[in-house]
Amino acid sequence: MSMTQTHIAFIGGGNMARSLIAGLIADGHKPSALTVSDPIAEKREQLAASYGVHAAADNAAAVAGADVVVLCVKPQAAAAVCRELAGLLADAPPLVISVMAGINEASIEHWLGRPLPLVRTMPNTPVMVQSGAIGLHANRAATDSHRNLAEEILRAGGLTRWVKDEQDLDAVTAVSGSGPAYFFLFMEALEKAGVEQGLDAEAARLLSIQTALGAARMAVESDESPQQLRERVTSPGGTTERALAAFAEGGLEALVSRAVAAARQRAGELSTLLGEAR
Repeated sequence: MSMTQTHIAFIGGGNMARSLIAGLIADGHKPSALTVSDPIAEKREQLAASYGVHAAADNAAAVAGADVVVLCVKPQAAAAVCRELAGLLADAPPLVISVMAGINEASIEHWLGRPLPLVRTMPNTPVMVQSGAIGLHANRAATDSHRNLAEEILRAGGLTRWVKDEQDLDAVTAVSGSGPAYFFLFMEALEKAGVEQGLDAEAARLLSIQTALGAARMAVESDESPQQLRERVTSPGGTTERALAAFAEGGLEALVSRAVAAARQRAGELSTLLGEAR
Protein backbone atom coordinates (compact mmCIF):
# COMPACT_ATOMS: atom_id res chain seq x y z
CA MET A 1 0.00 0.00 0.00
CA SER A 2 1.22 3.50 -0.84
CA MET A 3 2.00 5.74 2.10
CA THR A 4 -0.48 8.26 0.70
CA GLN A 5 -3.26 5.68 1.08
CA THR A 6 -2.32 4.44 4.55
CA HIS A 7 -5.41 4.60 6.77
CA ILE A 8 -4.49 6.82 9.71
CA ALA A 9 -6.87 7.43 12.61
CA PHE A 10 -6.32 10.47 14.84
CA ILE A 11 -7.76 10.15 18.33
CA GLY A 12 -8.21 13.76 19.37
CA GLY A 13 -8.76 16.66 17.00
CA GLY A 14 -6.74 19.43 18.66
CA ASN A 15 -3.87 21.54 17.33
CA MET A 16 -1.40 18.67 17.03
CA ALA A 17 -3.80 16.50 15.02
CA ARG A 18 -4.74 19.45 12.83
CA SER A 19 -1.09 20.25 12.16
CA LEU A 20 -0.18 16.69 11.20
CA ILE A 21 -3.27 16.33 9.02
CA ALA A 22 -2.44 19.57 7.20
CA GLY A 23 1.15 18.45 6.69
CA LEU A 24 0.18 14.99 5.47
CA ILE A 25 -2.27 16.38 2.93
CA ALA A 26 0.32 18.91 1.76
CA ASP A 27 2.66 15.94 1.21
CA GLY A 28 0.06 14.26 -0.98
CA HIS A 29 -1.73 11.98 1.49
CA LYS A 30 -5.31 11.23 0.44
CA PRO A 31 -7.80 12.95 2.79
CA SER A 32 -10.14 9.98 2.37
CA ALA A 33 -7.55 7.80 4.14
CA LEU A 34 -7.53 10.04 7.23
CA THR A 35 -10.08 9.81 10.04
CA VAL A 36 -10.36 11.92 13.19
CA SER A 37 -12.44 11.47 16.30
CA ASP A 38 -13.05 13.99 19.04
CA PRO A 39 -15.76 14.28 21.71
CA ILE A 40 -16.33 17.88 20.63
CA ALA A 41 -18.40 17.73 17.45
CA GLU A 42 -17.32 21.20 16.34
CA LYS A 43 -13.64 20.21 16.25
CA ARG A 44 -14.08 17.11 14.12
CA GLU A 45 -16.56 18.82 11.82
CA GLN A 46 -14.15 21.72 11.27
CA LEU A 47 -11.39 19.29 10.32
CA ALA A 48 -13.71 17.47 7.95
CA ALA A 49 -14.78 20.74 6.33
CA SER A 50 -11.25 22.16 6.10
CA TYR A 51 -9.37 19.09 4.88
CA GLY A 52 -11.93 16.60 3.58
CA VAL A 53 -11.04 13.93 6.14
CA HIS A 54 -13.55 11.59 7.71
CA ALA A 55 -15.03 12.68 11.03
CA ALA A 56 -15.94 9.88 13.45
CA ALA A 57 -18.34 10.40 16.31
CA ASP A 58 -16.51 7.86 18.49
CA ASN A 59 -13.12 6.18 18.76
CA ALA A 60 -14.45 2.76 17.74
CA ALA A 61 -15.55 4.08 14.37
CA ALA A 62 -12.28 5.99 13.94
CA VAL A 63 -9.93 3.02 14.47
CA ALA A 64 -11.94 0.46 12.47
CA GLY A 65 -9.55 -0.84 9.83
CA ALA A 66 -6.84 1.70 10.68
CA ASP A 67 -3.22 0.94 9.79
CA VAL A 68 -2.00 3.63 12.20
CA VAL A 69 -3.61 5.11 15.31
CA VAL A 70 -2.23 8.48 16.45
CA LEU A 71 -3.01 9.34 20.06
CA CYS A 72 -3.41 13.11 20.29
CA VAL A 73 -5.38 13.40 23.53
CA LYS A 74 -4.40 15.28 26.67
CA PRO A 75 -2.20 13.28 29.08
CA GLN A 76 -4.95 13.34 31.71
CA ALA A 77 -7.22 11.41 29.33
CA ALA A 78 -4.57 8.90 28.27
CA ALA A 79 -5.54 6.05 30.59
CA ALA A 80 -9.25 6.16 29.78
CA VAL A 81 -8.70 6.44 26.02
CA CYS A 82 -6.12 3.64 25.87
CA ARG A 83 -8.31 1.31 27.94
CA GLU A 84 -11.20 1.99 25.59
CA LEU A 85 -9.01 1.18 22.59
CA ALA A 86 -7.59 -2.02 24.12
CA GLY A 87 -10.44 -4.23 22.95
CA LEU A 88 -10.83 -2.40 19.65
CA LEU A 89 -7.22 -3.01 18.56
CA ALA A 90 -7.09 -6.72 19.39
CA ASP A 91 -7.43 -7.92 15.79
CA ALA A 92 -4.73 -6.94 13.27
CA PRO A 93 -3.06 -4.50 15.68
CA PRO A 94 -2.07 -1.20 14.03
CA LEU A 95 0.99 0.92 14.65
CA VAL A 96 0.25 3.23 17.58
CA ILE A 97 1.91 6.66 17.62
CA SER A 98 1.67 8.66 20.82
CA VAL A 99 2.10 12.43 20.91
CA MET A 100 0.86 12.51 24.52
CA ALA A 101 3.39 14.49 26.53
CA GLY A 102 4.82 12.71 29.55
CA ILE A 103 3.09 9.36 29.03
CA ASN A 104 5.71 6.62 28.86
CA GLU A 105 5.57 3.48 26.76
CA ALA A 106 5.13 1.15 29.74
CA SER A 107 1.97 2.98 30.79
CA ILE A 108 0.53 2.95 27.26
CA GLU A 109 1.27 -0.77 26.88
CA HIS A 110 -0.30 -1.45 30.30
CA TRP A 111 -3.48 0.43 29.43
CA LEU A 112 -3.70 -1.18 25.97
CA GLY A 113 -3.30 -4.60 27.55
CA ARG A 114 -0.27 -5.70 25.55
CA PRO A 115 2.83 -4.33 23.80
CA LEU A 116 1.48 -3.25 20.41
CA PRO A 117 3.91 -1.67 17.91
CA LEU A 118 4.35 1.74 19.50
CA VAL A 119 6.27 4.89 18.67
CA ARG A 120 6.34 7.62 21.28
CA THR A 121 7.07 11.13 20.03
CA MET A 122 7.92 14.50 21.54
CA PRO A 123 6.95 17.25 19.09
CA ASN A 124 7.02 20.97 19.79
CA THR A 125 4.58 23.73 18.94
CA PRO A 126 6.22 24.80 15.63
CA VAL A 127 4.70 21.59 14.26
CA MET A 128 1.67 23.87 13.84
CA VAL A 129 3.53 25.60 10.99
CA GLN A 130 5.23 22.42 9.72
CA SER A 131 8.52 23.58 11.26
CA GLY A 132 8.63 21.35 14.32
CA ALA A 133 11.48 19.46 15.93
CA ILE A 134 10.27 15.97 16.80
CA GLY A 135 11.99 13.30 18.88
CA LEU A 136 10.92 9.67 18.39
CA HIS A 137 11.43 6.36 20.20
CA ALA A 138 10.06 2.93 19.24
CA ASN A 139 9.26 0.04 21.56
CA ARG A 140 10.49 -3.51 20.96
CA ALA A 141 7.32 -4.55 19.15
CA ALA A 142 7.91 -1.95 16.42
CA THR A 143 9.69 -3.23 13.32
CA ASP A 144 11.83 -1.27 10.90
CA SER A 145 8.75 -0.89 8.71
CA HIS A 146 6.82 0.59 11.62
CA ARG A 147 9.67 3.00 12.33
CA ASN A 148 9.84 4.11 8.70
CA LEU A 149 6.08 4.62 8.59
CA ALA A 150 6.08 6.63 11.82
CA GLU A 151 8.90 8.81 10.53
CA GLU A 152 7.09 9.49 7.25
CA ILE A 153 3.98 10.56 9.16
CA LEU A 154 5.78 12.75 11.69
CA ARG A 155 7.92 14.41 9.01
CA ALA A 156 4.70 16.12 7.95
CA GLY A 157 5.23 18.28 11.03
CA GLY A 158 8.93 19.04 10.64
CA LEU A 159 12.35 17.57 11.39
CA THR A 160 12.46 14.13 13.04
CA ARG A 161 15.22 12.48 15.06
CA TRP A 162 15.25 9.07 16.76
CA VAL A 163 16.64 8.64 20.27
CA LYS A 164 18.26 5.43 21.49
CA ASP A 165 16.63 5.28 24.93
CA GLU A 166 13.12 6.33 25.86
CA GLN A 167 14.51 8.38 28.77
CA ASP A 168 16.26 10.55 26.19
CA LEU A 169 12.84 11.95 25.28
CA ASP A 170 13.05 13.86 28.56
CA ALA A 171 16.14 15.60 27.16
CA VAL A 172 14.28 16.22 23.89
CA THR A 173 11.49 17.77 25.94
CA ALA A 174 13.98 20.02 27.71
CA VAL A 175 15.79 21.14 24.55
CA SER A 176 13.18 21.33 21.78
CA GLY A 177 9.86 20.57 23.46
CA SER A 178 10.14 23.55 25.78
CA GLY A 179 12.70 25.26 23.55
CA PRO A 180 10.34 27.54 21.60
CA ALA A 181 9.51 29.33 24.85
CA TYR A 182 13.22 29.98 25.43
CA PHE A 183 13.52 31.71 22.07
CA PHE A 184 10.26 33.61 22.60
CA LEU A 185 11.68 34.82 25.92
CA PHE A 186 14.87 36.00 24.25
CA MET A 187 12.91 37.77 21.50
CA GLU A 188 10.77 39.40 24.18
CA ALA A 189 13.87 40.55 26.09
CA LEU A 190 15.52 41.84 22.90
CA GLU A 191 12.37 43.76 22.02
CA LYS A 192 12.27 45.39 25.47
CA ALA A 193 15.95 46.27 25.23
CA GLY A 194 15.35 47.88 21.84
CA VAL A 195 12.57 50.04 23.29
CA GLU A 196 14.87 51.04 26.16
CA GLN A 197 17.38 52.18 23.54
CA GLY A 198 14.85 54.42 21.81
CA LEU A 199 13.12 52.25 19.19
CA ASP A 200 9.35 52.34 18.98
CA ALA A 201 7.62 49.17 20.18
CA GLU A 202 6.57 47.93 16.74
CA ALA A 203 10.01 48.39 15.21
CA ALA A 204 11.68 46.68 18.16
CA ARG A 205 9.29 43.74 17.93
CA LEU A 206 9.61 43.24 14.18
CA LEU A 207 13.37 43.63 14.19
CA SER A 208 13.83 41.11 17.02
CA ILE A 209 11.53 38.53 15.41
CA GLN A 210 13.01 38.89 11.93
CA THR A 211 16.53 38.69 13.34
CA ALA A 212 15.65 35.42 15.09
CA LEU A 213 14.13 34.05 11.87
CA GLY A 214 17.13 35.10 9.80
CA ALA A 215 19.63 33.63 12.25
CA ALA A 216 17.72 30.34 12.36
CA ARG A 217 17.60 30.14 8.56
CA MET A 218 21.33 30.79 8.34
CA ALA A 219 21.99 28.05 10.90
CA VAL A 220 19.77 25.58 9.03
CA GLU A 221 21.12 26.34 5.55
CA SER A 222 24.81 26.75 6.41
CA ASP A 223 27.40 23.98 6.61
CA GLU A 224 29.01 25.88 9.49
CA SER A 225 28.15 25.34 13.15
CA PRO A 226 26.36 28.02 15.22
CA GLN A 227 29.70 28.68 16.91
CA GLN A 228 31.39 29.31 13.57
CA LEU A 229 28.55 31.55 12.43
CA ARG A 230 28.76 33.52 15.68
CA GLU A 231 32.51 33.94 15.34
CA ARG A 232 32.11 35.04 11.72
CA VAL A 233 29.88 38.00 12.70
CA THR A 234 31.94 38.98 15.74
CA SER A 235 34.49 41.57 14.67
CA PRO A 236 37.34 42.24 17.14
CA GLY A 237 36.60 45.39 19.09
CA GLY A 238 33.14 45.73 17.54
CA THR A 239 29.61 46.04 18.89
CA THR A 240 28.81 42.33 18.73
CA GLU A 241 31.94 41.44 20.70
CA ARG A 242 30.96 43.95 23.39
CA ALA A 243 27.44 42.51 23.64
CA LEU A 244 28.65 38.90 23.77
CA ALA A 245 31.10 39.82 26.52
CA ALA A 246 28.18 41.16 28.55
CA PHE A 247 26.31 37.87 28.03
CA ALA A 248 29.38 35.93 29.18
CA GLU A 249 29.79 38.12 32.26
CA GLY A 250 26.17 37.45 33.12
CA GLY A 251 26.71 33.69 32.94
CA LEU A 252 24.36 33.06 30.00
CA GLU A 253 25.79 29.64 29.07
CA ALA A 254 25.61 28.33 32.63
CA LEU A 255 22.10 29.73 33.01
CA VAL A 256 20.91 27.93 29.87
CA SER A 257 22.48 24.72 31.14
CA ARG A 258 20.64 25.01 34.48
CA ALA A 259 17.36 25.81 32.74
CA VAL A 260 17.54 22.79 30.44
CA ALA A 261 18.54 20.52 33.34
CA ALA A 262 15.57 21.79 35.35
CA ALA A 263 13.21 21.14 32.44
CA ARG A 264 14.56 17.61 32.01
CA GLN A 265 14.13 16.88 35.71
CA ARG A 266 10.53 18.09 35.60
CA ALA A 267 9.84 16.01 32.47
CA GLY A 268 10.94 12.90 34.36
CA GLU A 269 8.80 13.82 37.36
CA LEU A 270 5.72 14.34 35.21
CA SER A 271 6.26 11.05 33.38
CA THR A 272 6.40 9.20 36.70
CA LEU A 273 3.38 11.05 38.07
CA LEU A 274 1.19 10.52 34.98
CA GLY A 275 2.26 6.91 34.62
CA GLU A 276 1.28 6.05 38.19
CA ALA A 277 -2.36 6.84 37.51
CA ARG A 278 -3.13 3.31 36.33
